[in-house]
Amino acid sequence: LLCPQDVDEAYMNKVELESRLESLTDEINFLRQLYEEELRELQSQISDTSVVLSMDNNRSLDLDGIIAEVKAQYEDIANRSRAEAESMYQVKYEELKTTAGKHGDDLRNTRSEINELNRLIQRIQAEIEALKNQVWEWPPRGGKAKQDMARQLREYQELMNVKLALDIEIATYRKLLEGEESRLESGMQNLSIHTKMTGYSAGFGGGFGGGFGGGFGTSFASSGYTMPPPTLESSSLTKSRAIVIKKIETRDGKLVSESSDVLAS
Repeated sequence: LLCPQDVDEAYMNKVELESRLESLTDEINFLRQLYEEELRELQSQISDTSVVLSMDNNRSLDLDGIIAEVKAQYEDIANRSRAEAESMYQVKYEELKTTAGKHGDDLRNTRSEINELNRLIQRIQAEIEALKNQVWEWPPRGGKAKQDMARQLREYQELMNVKLALDIEIATYRKLLEGEESRLESGMQNLSIHTKMTGYSAGFGGGFGGGFGGGFGTSFASSGYTMPPPTLESSSLTKSRAIVIKKIETRDGKLVSESSDVLAS
């Protein structure tokens, strides 16, 4: 199922390809007109020229054969030019189609992860509301319930931070789709940032248990500046988290430098 944005992007790609096809067709028509003009000029020169030949066997010059040969040569050139233009258009179209499909799959996967996170957020919000009700219903247990509610609020903040990171990744993929052609032609340096976050789990006496695990990766091109990864707020929950930042610098398709840092907390 395609969303309206995917349909719009596909339509824009179609319009661009149709525009290229029209320009190539105009070029072929121009070459054909040029060929016809040169052929008419050649025929005019031949008709205006008087040729006197002295031949022993009195054979006449086969002008029709010469004209037919020249015409065949020009037609062959025009056919080759048209075939090359169509082949180049087809190859470029397939490349753009493959690239758009690849990034479209990545975008759909990221959206699926965001939907899962939204469901988790809704579940935690419902549990927070249940904890609030427990605080009012059982005053003697209000202290523990408040602690559980504070913990759930911190977990909710963690999930919101991860959702923000995935939103940034969606924006990155959108930029890649919009600037794919220009990116292929440029020789900008590439910077890849890989972030990995392990899962955490929490439980309380009210009969609730939850776990969450997620990861995300972001890749973008930079020409002199870097974008730091999203900051995840820390909490007092029992958890394990490791952040790996890997920097790869390339120039003209060759590896220049590579480094990685591991941050653990």
